[in-house]
Amino acid sequence: MRDHSGSERRASSVAPEIWTGRAHNHVQWLAALGGAACVALGIELAVVSQWTSGVAALVMSVVGCIAAGLLILFGTLAFVHVAVKVDKDYLEVRCGHIGVPRRRILLAHVVGAEFEPRVTPRQWGGWGYRWRPEQGTAVIVRRGEGVVVIMGDGRKFTVTVDNAESAVRAIHDRLKPTSVGPAA
Repeated sequence: MRDHSGSERRASSVAPEIWTGRAHNHVQWLAALGGAACVALGIELAVVSQWTSGVAALVMSVVGCIAAGLLILFGTLAFVHVAVKVDKDYLEVRCGHIGVPRRRILLAHVVGAEFEPRVTPRQWGGWGYRWRPEQGTAVIVRRGEGVVVIMGDGRKFTVTVDNAESAVRAIHDRLKPTSVGPAA
């Protein structure tokens, strides 16, 4: 019993082998409904339209409605939620129900991670996969806490995820100690 409880204490202080986290944005479903409505409008135009302005105008309207609807639908569904996984070798971010877009960062290229208590879509120019020259790249699915990963080349990658502080701890636990050279 004593050995068993002692090993339990040691196991609880060791980081889990794989850390996983998620974040959701239910507001994105409203935009997806708007995209579905555009697709439905395009289909309705194609099936029951009494268009008198010519076939070219009808085809352009149908194609335009369906294309815009599909872009909105798939563009929003890709960012309804995000899944983050920290393994012994990498950090992986998968978006949406099919996991695309996906970003995998080798932890060998990471020099640090920071907890960001307040990440907003406004800071990044909206929801989704974002790039800003002064901030780096990001996956933003909602406002709230996030993780900022700092690569060795100075680039940064931000992702909004629930329980971001534990993600930062998991990344720090897996980083290899670097040797610091003499100060110049």
